[in-house]
Amino acid sequence: MKRDVLSMDLPELTAAVKEMGQPAYRAGQIFSWLHKSGAADFDEMTNLPKTLRETLHDNFVIFGCAIEKKLISEYDETVKYLFRLHDSEFIESVLMKYKYGWSVCVSSQVGCRMGCRFCASTMNGVVRNLAASEILSQVYAIQRDNGIRVSHIVMMGMGEPFDNFDNAMRFLELITDENGQNLSMRHISLSTCGVVPGIYKLAEKNLQLTLSVSLHAPDNALRSSMMPVNKKWPVEELIKACRDYTAATSRRISFEYALVSGVNDTPECAQKLAALLKGMLCHVNLIPVNEVDGTGMKKSAPENVKRFESYLAGKGFAVTVRRTLGSDINAACGQLRRTRINP
Repeated sequence: MKRDVLSMDLPELTAAVKEMGQPAYRAGQIFSWLHKSGAADFDEMTNLPKTLRETLHDNFVIFGCAIEKKLISEYDETVKYLFRLHDSEFIESVLMKYKYGWSVCVSSQVGCRMGCRFCASTMNGVVRNLAASEILSQVYAIQRDNGIRVSHIVMMGMGEPFDNFDNAMRFLELITDENGQNLSMRHISLSTCGVVPGIYKLAEKNLQLTLSVSLHAPDNALRSSMMPVNKKWPVEELIKACRDYTAATSRRISFEYALVSGVNDTPECAQKLAALLKGMLCHVNLIPVNEVDGTGMKKSAPENVKRFESYLAGKGFAVTVRRTLGSDINAACGQLRRTRINP
């Protein structure tokens, strides 16, 4: 069985290289090729002896991802990718351009088991977790394809990162390694639909990333109707975990709130949300919901979005309305894979 070299940290790679009778510095060379240069094949590692490259081929595998389909928005520079993995499963990633640089939204699972009603990723359930290498390879493949360096990463694609906690943490460790991409942890956002144990586990690590919590409703009845995860960890338990997280890390939480016409965009919902989050170190990110066939959910009218935003701002909250990117290419994750596996 060949080992997944792209998921190995430098100490693990160093130990493996020594086991092969090679000097320790070779591990640093290999790690740099993988994580700085984004090498997709051992033969690209031209400063390694040919015999060592052959040995690496025999003992290790680089799990990359192949571009199955690529859509480019006509309205902005957003690029949607459908990637084929080594086992012929499919995942999605999105490249977005902002004033501060290029941002990539990555997937952490093939599919998702959380069942949120408004999301296309979960419609066919979850197939499997992604290895850290498969999360990394999305970033590296996009950088190679566009000749760019990514400055920000959001873990908001297909899957629930806390449902794949260990691999998600290894991905964060590797993408921020100073011997590799050396991406700042402050430039990474990790999103959860509300897996409370994951919030506490992340708090223990005290990472300088941004935790984004998909809230989408201010009370249990409404949230449970939209997000089955709320039946296991209800709003009160989730908000307590969030308050405990901010107390432990001094990091502001970003609450994602997808506005659905006639469902959660009412003045009453705005009032309940303000009361729920009162006094918390947080930011509220309002998102006109992505309209996905089969969900029956429609985005809020612009005047309702503005009303909701104005109410929260009037209560002292830091609140923004997310700019819609890639609307003409179904940039919300899950839609492209869905059409591929359900033609």
